[in-house]
Amino acid sequence: MKESWKAAAIGGCAGAAITLVLALGAGALGLSPFAAANGSALHAYLVAHPDVLVEMTDRLQAQQDAQQDDARQAAVNKLGMKAFFDPRVAFITGPANAKTTVVEFFDYNCPYCRASLPAMKKFYETHRNARFAFIEFPIKGPQSTVAARAAMAARKQPDKYVAFHFALMSQDGPDDENTVYSVARKTGIDVTKLKADMTAPGVDLALARAHTLAEAAGIDGTPAFVVDGKIREGSMTDEIFARMAKT
Repeated sequence: MKESWKAAAIGGCAGAAITLVLALGAGALGLSPFAAANGSALHAYLVAHPDVLVEMTDRLQAQQDAQQDDARQAAVNKLGMKAFFDPRVAFITGPANAKTTVVEFFDYNCPYCRASLPAMKKFYETHRNARFAFIEFPIKGPQSTVAARAAMAARKQPDKYVAFHFALMSQDGPDDENTVYSVARKTGIDVTKLKADMTAPGVDLALARAHTLAEAAGIDGTPAFVVDGKIREGSMTDEIFARMAKT
C-alpha cells in the first residue's frame, strides 16, 4: 500500500463503478441503461446481490490502478534513470556503473515507508555493489518537511547520512523536530552544523526538485520505488525486491 495525497479521488472511482454496474446489470436483466436508472428492477437485483457492486468496484479500481502503473512506467522510461540519480535531488550511494539500481521516494512519517524499511535495509546491506538514490518526498505535513530538511542537510555529513536515514525511518512515533535532533545525535551527526545546513537555500531547491521529479514520473504517494528501471508505488518486501531486481 501507499500514502497518497490524491486519496480523495477514490470517491470518484466508486461513483464510476456504480454507473458501470447499472449499465452492465441492466444488460444482464435485459433492460436499457435508461430504464435501469429509472426503474426498480435493477435496484431490486442489486439489493438482492450487493456482491455485484463490490466486485465491479474492485474490478474498476484494479483497471485504473493498472492504467496508472502503465502511465508511470512510461513516464519513468521517458525521463531515464539519470533524472533519478541527480545529486541535486537524491542522496546517492554505490558505483556509477552498477548493474542494480534502486530509487526510493519516501516520507519519514509514512507508515508504508516504515513498513518497507526491513526489506529496504536488508537489500541495501546485501547489495553493496548496487547504486541507491534516496529521495525525500514529504507529503504528510510540517513534521515530515522538518524531517526531510534534516535529512537533506545531513547530506553535508555524507558518512552519517544512511545511518541517520534508517534510524529516522525506524521510529515508532512521529518524526518531529525533537525526534530528528535526538536521532541525529545518536547517529553521530553534528547537530549544530545540521541545524545551520537545514536553513540553506539549497534545501528548499532540492525539495522543489524532488516534487517536480515525482510529478513528472506520475508519483503521487509514498513509498515509490524504481528498481532497475521498473517503478512500483507501495510498500516493499523481500519477495518484491527479488522479482524486480536484475541481480
